Amino acid sequence: MNDNPATPKGTPFNLEKHVAYAAGSVVSKTLLKKEIGNITLFSFDAGQGLSEHTSPFDAVVNILDGQAEITIGGKMQRVAAGEMLIMPANVPHSLHAGECFKMLLIMLRGE
Repeated sequence: MNDNPATPKGTPFNLEKHVAYAAGSVVSKTLLKKEIGNITLFSFDAGQGLSEHTSPFDAVVNILDGQAEITIGGKMQRVAAGEMLIMPANVPHSLHAGECFKMLLIMLRGE
């Protein structure tokens, strides 16, 4: 699997500024993609989201800007900038942007 050549390596960069908001859209930007997992930046415009789905792996969500509404196993939680949440494998989850938000998603494959 390949890294994203647009992702700086060996140089600090600001995650929040590395992905822009787009009107009426969800934007994703893969920073690193390896067999062991992925690191992806997302921006969600207000009203956007990801419908309910499951993943066979745990996923770490770190909110960078704004506030996300994340539902896991039928329970909705608000997760704000500076907060992190671990979404457990094989449990249905969804994300909704009541307001614009940006997040870093780290997906780790394996047990």
